Formats: sequence, C-alpha cells, structure tokens
Amino acid sequence: MNAPVGEIKRGRKFDQVLEGARKIFLADGFEGASVDLIAKEAGVSKATLYSYFPDKGLLFMEVATCECQRQAEAAVTEIDPNRPVRDVLRLVAERMQDFMLSDLGRGMFRICVAESGRFPELGREFYKYGPRFVRDSIVPFLENATARGELIEIEDPELAAYQFMELCKAELWVKCLMGLECDFTPERRKKVIDGALDMFLARYGAGA
Repeated sequence: MNAPVGEIKRGRKFDQVLEGARKIFLADGFEGASVDLIAKEAGVSKATLYSYFPDKGLLFMEVATCECQRQAEAAVTEIDPNRPVRDVLRLVAERMQDFMLSDLGRGMFRICVAESGRFPELGREFYKYGPRFVRDSIVPFLENATARGELIEIEDPELAAYQFMELCKAELWVKCLMGLECDFTPERRKKVIDGALDMFLARYGAGA
C-alpha cells in the first residue's frame, strides 16, 4: 500500500464522515474498513466521501489525529495553575487513564502502531497530538508550581512530565493493551494514581 495521496477537502458532511469512519476503523482496523462500510455508517454516498477524502489513508490519518487531539485536550483542561500540584496532577491522571483504558483509546493506539510502518507520518501526528501535547501542557504547570515553592527546581521539566505520565500507566496499560485484563476497579485505578503522585512528589515535592 502506498502512502496516502490527494488533498482533504471540507464540506457540510465532513464531521459526519469522520464519525462514521472512526467507528468502522476502530471495529475493523485499516485493512478491514471498506469505503462502502464507512459511507454506510456515515450515512453518505461514496461520491460524497471521496469528495472529502480521495484516499482511505487520508481519512484514517485524519480520524486518528483528530481523536488524539480531542482526548489530549480533554485531559489538559483540568490544569489550573492556581490549584495545588497534587490536586491538578490527580485530575490529569484520571483523564489519561479514562482514555487509555477505554475501548476507543486501546483501539486507536493499536491501529496507530500497526499502521505506523505503512504511514510513517501517522506516528509523528499521533505523538504530536497525544503524548507531546499533554507533556507541553504539564510543563508550564510544573514551572509555575516551582515558582510558587510547591516543587523543587526541576532540572528537566519535560522529562519530569513524561515520568509522571508513565507512572500513571503502571501495570494497567500493559495488561490492558495485551488483552489480559481491562476491567479494573476504581479502587485499583486509584491505587496506581496514588502511587504515581506519591513517587513523583517524593522526587520533586518541595517538602520531600
């Protein structure tokens, strides 16, 4: 399969097409998602779909990047620079967990990884609108908290942000991604977040 060709064009039913494609891609993957199925799910004709997306690869990339951006933005809306560090990071962690453990989050991640060899730019976009977007939103908060005296001076705030993001995924993400277990109780999810906060603040908290 060659790289996607053509240009995306927007129209009245653009969002409708994206939503239909999102459902089909997550259910059937890239290869199994036919244009006929996507058009049917979106409630449009194939001609309309092709008028917006002349290549299925372009449609897939748009769905993936839009979904990553939407979920990342939902997570960082919880960042209030004036609230205590533990409270803000807990809210961000909860939003991150909600997405990554959901059917949508797992499905999108698997598809992006599976198709990154076919579409190298997809990996770059996934990273840009997912992990990097969250990191870039956490870093200013950490710097602000340092200025307020809640955190010690952090030599590498970007690394610290990544460290916190990874701590929030401990055990749960790997088991869920590999299909071993996904239905974690609220208590178990909270335990992971509590541990992430305790470890992060033990390293960077001003009172540690």
